[in-house]
Parts: sequence; C-alpha cells; structure tokens
Amino acid sequence: MSQTFGSADRDVVPYRSPGGCETIGSERLGGRAGSADEPGSSDDVVRAEELDVTAIRWFQEIRLTDTGSVGGKGANLGEMTAAGLPVPPGFVITSEAYLDAVGRAGGRDRLKDILLAARGAAPERLDELAAEARALVQGTPMPEDLAAEITDAYRKLGDGTRVAVRSSGIGEDAEGVSFAGMNETFTNVAGTDQVLARVSECWASLWRARSIFYRGDKGITVEPSIAVVVQQMVPSEQSGVMFTLDPSTGEREHIVIEAAVGQGEVVVSGQVEPDTYVVDKSGPRVLQVRVGNQRVKIVRGPDGQDRRVDLDPSEGGQRVLNDAQIVELARLGMAAEAHYGSPQDTEWAIAHGTIYLVQSRPVTSVGGGATTRATAPAGAATGGGALLVRGLAASAGRASGPVRVLESPEQGESLLDGEVLVAPMTSPDWVPTMRRAAAIVTDGGGMTCHAAIVSRELGVPAVVGARQATAVLRDGEIVTVDGAEGTVTEGATVEAASAATVRVRPAAGVPEAPAAPGALATRIYANLAFAEHAEEVASLPVDGVGLLRAEFMVTDALKGVHPRALLRRGEEQTFVDAMAKSLLRIAHAFEPRPVVYRSIDFRSNEFSLLEGGTDFEPHEDNPMIGYRGCYRYVREPDLFRLELDVLAKVHEETSNLVLMIPFVRTAWELEACLEIVGASPVGGQIPVWVMAEVPSVAYWIPTYASMGIEGVSIGSNDLTQLVLGVDRDSQICAEVFDEADPAVLDTIARIVGECQEAGITSSLCGQAPSNRPAFAEHLVRLGITSVSVNPDAVAAVRASVASAEWRLLLESAVPDRAVVSAGVAPRHRLAHRSGRT
Repeated sequence: MSQTFGSADRDVVPYRSPGGCETIGSERLGGRAGSADEPGSSDDVVRAEELDVTAIRWFQEIRLTDTGSVGGKGANLGEMTAAGLPVPPGFVITSEAYLDAVGRAGGRDRLKDILLAARGAAPERLDELAAEARALVQGTPMPEDLAAEITDAYRKLGDGTRVAVRSSGIGEDAEGVSFAGMNETFTNVAGTDQVLARVSECWASLWRARSIFYRGDKGITVEPSIAVVVQQMVPSEQSGVMFTLDPSTGEREHIVIEAAVGQGEVVVSGQVEPDTYVVDKSGPRVLQVRVGNQRVKIVRGPDGQDRRVDLDPSEGGQRVLNDAQIVELARLGMAAEAHYGSPQDTEWAIAHGTIYLVQSRPVTSVGGGATTRATAPAGAATGGGALLVRGLAASAGRASGPVRVLESPEQGESLLDGEVLVAPMTSPDWVPTMRRAAAIVTDGGGMTCHAAIVSRELGVPAVVGARQATAVLRDGEIVTVDGAEGTVTEGATVEAASAATVRVRPAAGVPEAPAAPGALATRIYANLAFAEHAEEVASLPVDGVGLLRAEFMVTDALKGVHPRALLRRGEEQTFVDAMAKSLLRIAHAFEPRPVVYRSIDFRSNEFSLLEGGTDFEPHEDNPMIGYRGCYRYVREPDLFRLELDVLAKVHEETSNLVLMIPFVRTAWELEACLEIVGASPVGGQIPVWVMAEVPSVAYWIPTYASMGIEGVSIGSNDLTQLVLGVDRDSQICAEVFDEADPAVLDTIARIVGECQEAGITSSLCGQAPSNRPAFAEHLVRLGITSVSVNPDAVAAVRASVASAEWRLLLESAVPDRAVVSAGVAPRHRLAHRSGRT
C-alpha cells in the first residue's frame, strides 16, 4: 500500500465538502507547460500508429463498471471520487493501452504461450518463464503517442508533482481474490522520464512468478492485463487500513482501524505491528485501543524520495491516533460502505490534519467463529495448554501441529504438509508455502497485512503481530494456533489431535448459500473449467455454476486422451469414473446451488490434438461452425450416452445438476438429442437447458420450450461470431468482433424476450459481462434471469447488477425520474449518421 498524496514542491490544497469533510477537488489540475523531459527524448520510445483505444482516463470519468479497463484499484478510485469522498486526484493508463503497446511490439502471442507453459510448472521452471515474460514486457518500447498522452496528463497534475505510480491489475480488489501485493507500486515519483519508466515496470510486474502462480491457483484463465494509476501524493504523517467490519469475526457493527506513523506500506507488508482500534458503528464510539510496536517508518526525505527512519522504543510505542481522528475515520468508512452497499477494506492517510482515502475494495475474506474479540488476560491460555505467544486474531479457526520456523520463502520446501508456519512476516512469495501450512504465525503485521489476507482466503488459522514468535517457538514443538483468539498454546488441544496436523477451517470457508453482501434479483453464476478450483470458486458470493465446460474436464480428467481412444481400448468405465470423480467434486462443493454442466462441445481442430485424436477427428476448413455440439450427439450417440452415464452416476449423490446442450442449430436435431436423453438414466431426472449460440435460437425458443427445455443460456462469444460473421479466433478480424454491436444486442434482447414469453430461464455465460461489467447492467434491464461470469469478475458484476436493479426500482417508483444508464457502447460508432434505434 502507498499513500498517494502531495509533492515536496506543491502541496495539495483541499476544499471542504458540503458534508464537512475535507477532500481533494475532482477537477483536472492545471500544470506548467514545457519541461526538459519531453516525450520521445528517450531512445526506448518509438513512433507507432495512432492509438485507437482510450489510453488515459481521469478519476472523475471512471466508475466501478469500468473495472475491465482500469482495474480494481482504478475503478474504486473513480467510484470514490464520484461519491465525494476525499480522494487525491489522478488518472489511469488503461489496460487497453498496455495490450496495445505489447501487441504493437508483437509480444502478446509469446506471452500467451508462456502462460500456458506455466500451468503446473515446477517452481524453477516457473521462475524461468516469469523472467522471460518480464524481460519481454520491460523491453517493449513505449509507443510515442502513448508516451505523449501520459506526459500531457502528468503535467495537468502539475509539472514536477510527486506522484505514486500504482499497478491496477484486471481482476484485483475483487471478492474472493485480492492480488495483495502481487504487482508493483512506486511512491514519490517525479518527472516524466521517471513516470514513463515506472509505468513500464508496473506492466512487467504483472508477470512475476508469484502473480502467475496466484492466477493459476485461483482459476483465472483470461489473458493477463494491467492498468496503471498515476495519483498525486501528499506527505503522510499517519496512515493505515480500515475494515468496515471485523475481518477476524465478521462482526458487521464494528470497524477495525490499523494505524502507523509515516507511509502505509509498513502496515500491509507487516513490517511493523500497528495500533489497532475497534469502533462501534453506533455513535460511532471507540471500543478498544491496542497500541502497537513500530520500530521503523517510511517518510518523504529531504530529496523527495522515500526515506526509511528507525524509531526508538519511546516514539515507536506511542499511540498513533487520538479518539477524534478515529471517529472521523470511522465516519468516512461508514460513508464508503453506504455508497458501495457492502463492507469495505479501505486505505487512508493523514497529512496536515486532513484525512484522505486512497483505496477501497470489497472485503475479500472474513473469518468465522466468535462474534466478539478475545478478552483473555495476557498469560492466560484458552485451549488448555500453556500460553506461548499472543498476537492479533487474523484468521479464525483452530489447528494443531509441529512448528516450523522459516526466515524466508526460499526455505519453503522444508515445510511439511500440516506443520505450523512461523515466520517474521510473509509476502506474496510465501503463497505456495502458506498453502501447505496447518496454521500461520508471524512476528509482524496486523489484521490487514499480507499474511492475514491470504490466510483468510486459504481458510488457514492465523495469528499475526506475535512479536517474538520466531524466537519463542521451536522447530518440532507441538502447538495449537487459535486464529479467533490470537493465541498459540502448548500441545495439541484440538479434538482428536495427534502428532499429525488436525485442521479446522473457518465456518465461512464454503457456504451453502451465496455469502453475498445483499440479495440480488438477478442470479450471479460463475464459469468453471477445472475441478481443482471448485472449493475456491464455491466460496465466492455466487448462486452456482452457470457454465461448467465439459471439454476442459475431459482434457483434465482423462489426462489428454481422446474419449474415443478409451472406447477403442474398451475402457468405457475409465471414462465414466474419471469424469464422475471430477464432476462430483464440483457438485458437492456447490450444493445445493445448481451446477449447469455444458456437455462436451467437441471441435475437430481442438480435439484432434488429444492422444489418438487424429484417428477420430475429421479435417474441416471451418471447424468453428462444423461438426460440433448437438448435431454431433445425434451422429455419435454412443459417446453422448456415456456422458449421460456420468451425469447419472453423479446424480445418485447430488441433486443440483443441470444439463446444457451446446450449439443447437435447429429443432429437429434437438428433438433427436432429447430422445437420447429421455432414454438414458437421467431422462426426466434433471433439468435440460440449451445454449443460445446460433441466431436461429431466437426463432425456435417457443418450440424448444414445448419440448421441455427449461432454460436458455446465451453464449455471447459464438453468438457475436455468427451475427457479425467474424471468426472469433481471428487476429486479423479482431476489430470486427464486438459483443456490444447493436445487431448483437438486438439478438440478445430477442432471446431474452422470447424466454420471458415462454416462461423459461434466460442466462448469459459468455465473456462480455466478465470483461465489461456495464454489459451486465444492460442484461438486467432486459430482464435476464442470471449472468455467469469468470470468478475474477464476480465483484464488479455484482456491483453493476446491484446498481442496475436499484435504478430500475427507483425508475418504477418515480415514473418521472430521468433514466440513468451508462449503456453499452459499441467498439465503433458511426461518425456522421445515427444508428438504428
């Protein structure tokens, strides 16, 4: 975390808002013209074609629905600015600008190859691939036109102004994924040359090994992209983090504030033990004060750069905030929560007596257990054994196991499964090691540090800020970690414990119902491809799986063997057992929430690459519109029947499966396919949906409904391809592919309308709402039943859907109220003629 305010040369002058709090003006700031560091003066800037993307967006132009372009951090800064919260001014260099720059240099294809090669790679190979990717991006020349735009925007903040250059990854700061500390941030940057260089370094940080590992671990499969925030700084005197609920217990009536002197990166990185204040929202009033132990602070030095200053015990042990400051911070936190409609994890700083907010995001994970904080006196044990160390309750749950003290992530291989990891502090490099730990204990950090956030995501009990844990605890010693009480006690006190680890995950780990902040009328489903990510995706606030891609399960469960190759060897049961095992894991993780299983959508060009595939797959010039989907089931019913046997085996143990038939072209082939389903063990036992990928579905929906189809899910990728007549895989024609083209939107509207008329479910499971949350609002206004999105887009889409539903309610309650909708803009607009409306 960095506090992004001010300049040694030019301080920010706040104005007082109508509500009384001091804020930064949202208007663009004027700057002096002319500078020695002109764009294009560096050898690494090259001339290129004029950008056809929006490269620069100012905070006041940005809303939460712009996450796909400006990243989570940028979107939230824009949203807070619009809400009138005290945010220092700045702008975002969009993800499209990054992709455009890398694309012009010809690097995107190689980066995609590296990402594929990194899946499941050994740590040393992952490091090699990551280093290659970073070098490729770092060596990408900054297009001259982009450099000029960045320079012009920076000068509008004030030439020579010190700024923070902050990575804003696409999909970060979302519910269930935090990317805490994954990408680079630079503070106290001044001058256009430095700004441009730091932007390139932020781009390259997207390809660190830890970031690649984390994306794979969370099941995030979209092409990585990144935006960069450039935001004015002020000199931080105090700073920290504020949760508008208690992150260790989930108590919604409490606010937890952590504070340190100087800049705030010492808090989230765990370099210090911050002050911790607990505030009751009623009032608000201060409930508890715990003074931390700060040995170092980071401030702006005389040269304008970050300066690390050691603190003596008397200074480091002083209370950071007084009660009046705590209450004022709490009020700002409550205002942010009210604006977003859900608990927020915010970052703040104070300069010259004025409070600023520099980040807000949904709380990514919350511990379970008790709803009140530990009050046992120092020296008391809560689990039966002697108290060894006490710290902050960071992630609820209790676990017993042998201690393993590690000083650095490079020692991670020595941690055995089920041991208690004890470390000075953790960073993103520790994530692979943390996954194997029964519990985590750190000397430093607070409830918002990296160790705390990641522990809550993993469901691992954790105690942070234990000060002397690495000195007091010894390798091999059996201890019990209580993440709700903040204690480490002697011996194994968890029931049925032994020398082997006994681990109890927090109750909030995998909810049976969506743990969403507020109910929505429109259901939010998740797209899923691999069983190994089932539990993690199930812990997100989603209503189920709207698209389970069976063809990915085939390649995963069958280890790359073509299904017909198994059949030729007489291994039909191998196919059924392997597929059922993977599907059961997913169904159990989500039950009773529905899992919409899209049956295998073979395409000849892709499946010919599987082992034995060339013996069975025909050669086609146009496989995307060739031998696939429903028609293939009619021609090859034996393989489809095996797939139905898989569903029948899973249905014996669960009741939440839905079968979805892909690429249905016309009614007669669907009729023949449904006859096969009806004659199988699942006939009449599970609901059947169809995919709406072919435009003809808009005509056939009444007939499909009369056949017993209960739902239609729009595959916007294929539908766009067939409405516009463009191969969605073509790089040459990529500019033509646009889900927001009016013709595509009209087709989607017809499908949703026909489903409403027929009384069946309508959904959309394509890429559009994942990439463009504003697309989700358009679907809500059409009256769609559900939207299925990638896991990393859940938070942004939930927010967009919630906003759209509230606006619809207001419009219906106040008929004269003006309709406010951002709409979905097509990629290309007509220059001289208005389009058909």
